[in-house]
Amino acid sequence: MQWSPPAFVPAALAGAGVALGAVTLLLDAPGRILVGAAALLLLALAGREAFLRPRLAAGPEGVEVATLSGRRLLPWGLLRVRVRTARRWGTTVRTLELDTSSGPSDDGVLVVLGRWDLGADPEAVARALDAERPGSA
Repeated sequence: MQWSPPAFVPAALAGAGVALGAVTLLLDAPGRILVGAAALLLLALAGREAFLRPRLAAGPEGVEVATLSGRRLLPWGLLRVRVRTARRWGTTVRTLELDTSSGPSDDGVLVVLGRWDLGADPEAVARALDAERPGSA
């Protein structure tokens, strides 16, 4: 099982970045700087989304998370999966928390992923991870 944003997301971000880059040719110097920075940001986001595919993958050994510094395996034996719900700006936001700390003295690893990162509802991903965990059936 694996999760990541839909495949069109990096392409759409790259297309928007290229379009903004073309618009900079029509602007004055301050506009070029602002719109050019926005174009570079969109292109950087497109590269990030393309590089971090799949963002989350579950296998027999554990859950593998893709980060900008590489892929990290979180073993099932240490992994706690939790969905946190918060109200922000009048809407409900859910995040998936993957935690490997075993106590106050253990730093472990905490990974927090949202709907944008997963391409799916964090609650549905948490249920699927619980079902995938060895010994849960």
